[in-house]
Amino acid sequence: DYKERIFLLHIFQLAFSSHEHRKNVYLQMKDWKKTKVALLPDDINQFDWRNFQQEYRDYIDLAKLAQLIPVIGAAVGLIVNYRLIKKLGITAMNAYRMRLQEEGQL
Repeated sequence: DYKERIFLLHIFQLAFSSHEHRKNVYLQMKDWKKTKVALLPDDINQFDWRNFQQEYRDYIDLAKLAQLIPVIGAAVGLIVNYRLIKKLGITAMNAYRMRLQEEGQL
């Protein structure tokens, strides 16, 4: 089901988007059952992927840009990747806790 993949991508948005956009994403995720019925098309080809990924991609691109600097790029990449993965992991755990609580399984 592509809608489940969209939930995972919402986690990326929650972790790596602007503060204002995060509030909107959080509200969508908080009531995921209604969101996936009301806002997501049945056909995966009708979903606007470009706009969906633009917000969080900009954040990641800026963080990863420093890796292109010769000599220090590897060290910067190590730190940046560690921080990005740590932030994403914490956000994912909390998002699934919220979802399990919504479904009454927690």
